[in-house]
Amino acid sequence: MRSHNYFVYITTNPSKTVLYVGMTNDLVYRLEQHKANRGKPETFAGRYYCYKLLYYERYTYVQHAIDREKELKEWGREKKMALIKSENPYLRFLKADP
Repeated sequence: MRSHNYFVYITTNPSKTVLYVGMTNDLVYRLEQHKANRGKPETFAGRYYCYKLLYYERYTYVQHAIDREKELKEWGREKKMALIKSENPYLRFLKADP
């Protein structure tokens, strides 16, 4: 049986003032898309330059990833920051190397 990978991720802008939560099955490619779209007003991530990865989780089943993305999107900034800092306490920009 083939293994599937889905990712729920949180990106930010270079000054770390905005957080964006997303879900994808190809984290490296998705981050490249965010970077290419920076400054474009059509999308939230583009408008606010959210292309720097701070946090991600891996899932085998797409529905689990979708459910988690929805959960995180309902959280406030403080709760999201606590989650990020639990794995990335210095808020370093991560490389997408799943």
